[in-house]
Amino acid sequence: MKLGKHIYNEQGMVLLAEGVELTQPLLDRLNRHGINYLYIQDSLTDDIVHVELISEENKNKLLREIRSSFRKLANDPGRRSSLASYHHFGKTFRMHMDGLIEDLSRHGDAMIMLSDIQIKDNYLYQHSLNVCMYATMLGMSHGYGKDELMTLGLGALLHDIGKTQIPDEILCKPTQLSDSEFSEMQNHTVYGYRILKEEPNIPLLSAHCAFQHHERMNGSGYPRGIKGDEIHPYAKWIAMVDSYDALTTHRVYRPALLPHEALEVIMGGANTLYDPDMVNLFRDKVAIYPLGVTVSLCTGDIGVVVDLNASMPQRPVVRIIENQQREPLKVPYEVDLSKQLSIMITSINPA
Repeated sequence: MKLGKHIYNEQGMVLLAEGVELTQPLLDRLNRHGINYLYIQDSLTDDIVHVELISEENKNKLLREIRSSFRKLANDPGRRSSLASYHHFGKTFRMHMDGLIEDLSRHGDAMIMLSDIQIKDNYLYQHSLNVCMYATMLGMSHGYGKDELMTLGLGALLHDIGKTQIPDEILCKPTQLSDSEFSEMQNHTVYGYRILKEEPNIPLLSAHCAFQHHERMNGSGYPRGIKGDEIHPYAKWIAMVDSYDALTTHRVYRPALLPHEALEVIMGGANTLYDPDMVNLFRDKVAIYPLGVTVSLCTGDIGVVVDLNASMPQRPVVRIIENQQREPLKVPYEVDLSKQLSIMITSINPA
């Protein structure tokens, strides 16, 4: 096999270039670094055209800035008592968000699809970027203007910045948190608000996104237990996409859900946890199985996602390339899951 798409390291530089031959030792090394899927060159799928909604350059710049700013905050010995000593990052983040919004605006009404491959050195950094991209694109689909997208995007990008104030032994604990530890974890919303409200060039509404992104429609969230219209719409968008991205990411204390399983969880929370209109837009706009990903079906067949259904993005068109016995098909064929409702995706095949 040869690599079909660049893999980037934690600094956003190319770690492995497209076209590199994939040996077993190389695959084992990538697995150890958290890479659990790859794009490979394959004549059976050469016709798939994947359009990047956001340039790799802009994504990598944002990741580097997130990493740099978050680490400075985490390493600041006076981080809770002396806000004046914080590294000021608002102007830089606004500049990078300008590039991200410009990239997204070029693609108009395109489906939202995340499919980059990166060495994930820290869940917090990649999660922050993912939530930002989801929320900004959904805001664009909702009809927000550029200033609104900037405020929403910054709030989404920095919604978890308060976790830099949480001790690592709590933040990275692989087992269930004690009551006192869970209470401290919840405080990341308050810490985030305190950091962002003092930060030049960060709108106050973006700070409220950090404060409110764990509030829920029925009042069951934290830190204040507010509900319904008491929660700002930007925080409602972020609450939904934050939950979805967390559910679909493997963590030390639980395995990742399949994208359609996570979507069902989000849809099940409409009205009670999440705004129902926002949930419906998410369902209609996010391609939870991106083009080119290899999947197993409940029939036992193996296929590759080759097309998206705008009316049912969670049920794509899959090209079957292997049968139930894992034998390559001489003549692949396609199954439209929006028309074959009894056929389900059961797994995303790992690298």
